[in-house]
Amino acid sequence: MKQIRALHADITTLAVDAIVNAANSSLLGGGGVDGAIHRAAGPELLDACRKLNGCKTGQARITPGFRLPAAHIIHTVGPVWHGGGRGEEALLRSCYTACLSIARDQGLKSVAFPSISTGAYGYPIQSAAQVAVQCVQQWLRDNELPSEVSFCCFSERDLAVYRAALDAANLAQ
Repeated sequence: MKQIRALHADITTLAVDAIVNAANSSLLGGGGVDGAIHRAAGPELLDACRKLNGCKTGQARITPGFRLPAAHIIHTVGPVWHGGGRGEEALLRSCYTACLSIARDQGLKSVAFPSISTGAYGYPIQSAAQVAVQCVQQWLRDNELPSEVSFCCFSERDLAVYRAALDAANLAQ
């Protein structure tokens, strides 16, 4: 049974096959969820990311989870919001598709996403949540894996937005 859900949690504590890191293009750590994942995973993550030579916006890379409960980390670089006229939606969709493709290709069943691009990159959360839910819903229709996708929200406010997007897509939990 395929499942999409939103939950309020610290993504670094989730015991899933992979968590997604909303990274910057260097993949060498930063603020927000990126910094939290790097701190929790330990210094081995930085060493692994150095070998990846960065990542372009809309693409994704995978590393082991190291000290995290998650077996893997899928790193993706979301778009910076410039008002919506510079292809931001297509790039955000590409982030989700790239991450889900890696998960499928690696045989991963469960993946947890943060709210990509809605922090320092300024993407409006309501729009980002709609894009995320639509992308994942379509992916699960067309692919066997992953079969469980979570939107991990750090705040209750973000959780409410993601739950509303799930409700709007008739995916009420």
